[in-house]
Amino acid sequence: MAGPTRAAAHPDYSSGSSAGFIPEIWSGKMIEKLYERTCYGEIANTDYEGEIRQKGDTVQIRTTPGITIRDYQVGGGLTYEKPTSDKVELQIDQAKYFAFEVNDIDAYQSDLKLMEGWSDDAGQQMKIEIDTALLGKHYADVAPENAGNGAGVKSGAYELGEPGAPVMIDRGNILDALVDCGSVLDEQNVPEENRYLILPAWMNGMLKKSDLRDASVMGDSTSAFRNGKVGMLDRFTVYISNNLSIVNDEGVGKKATNVFFGHKKGLTFASQMTKMEDLPNPTDFGKLVRGLNVFGSKVIDPDAVGHLYAARG
Repeated sequence: MAGPTRAAAHPDYSSGSSAGFIPEIWSGKMIEKLYERTCYGEIANTDYEGEIRQKGDTVQIRTTPGITIRDYQVGGGLTYEKPTSDKVELQIDQAKYFAFEVNDIDAYQSDLKLMEGWSDDAGQQMKIEIDTALLGKHYADVAPENAGNGAGVKSGAYELGEPGAPVMIDRGNILDALVDCGSVLDEQNVPEENRYLILPAWMNGMLKKSDLRDASVMGDSTSAFRNGKVGMLDRFTVYISNNLSIVNDEGVGKKATNVFFGHKKGLTFASQMTKMEDLPNPTDFGKLVRGLNVFGSKVIDPDAVGHLYAARG
């Protein structure tokens, strides 16, 4: 775009002429970046994190043995059993890293704490990658009675959808579908506290358009920042996430979402940033910054988690 006209005696400093120049000014502020909200820290327990040092470590988790209850007869004697505690192995089999360089000239010209700002960005991106990894696979690890059409370990009465036949969600039936998720957990005797339900943005919008008219029912003025928490519904803490698994269901010609729900004791997660370094750049002036995060996750109680396969109706 052309600039304003100048008087004949006024030099044009922007042209790079010998008469002078207009210097560039680097702002001391950066445009705020928008990050996807993550919720893995809210839905998974870290009780067994232990001392993780590198990819390939294994966390051994002991389970509570089952004790048999028998009928008693006077004089019939007692049968003693030897309880055995099975173990579940949590493999720390995933690792992600970031690496970038900061040139001394860039740092000087921008007048910004570049390493701190970019390291913070890397940390946020790392959270999104981990969240996507967890939500993208563990819906397949739920107990068979907690998914599909005919869900419910006692009744088999709930339709939670399956490939080719997702639950078609609209504003008229979304509350029924979510209440069914809670009933499936009820039939597994899952505790009511610490239940969660993760919805995609479109289902959250459908929920707001439903018969749930009172915003205070879902409102929560103390929600944690960037964890996607939107409120409480039928004993569920409801989160919104764009990191859920989405597939093209050719059976209905629509995109279907693998909605994950359950109790915090069902999914365990262990993670550690094993390396976080800044080094002199051997080939230039400046710094090299890099970080390595190792982690692992596992559904350790399939009865405590469930899977709703849903599409927009």
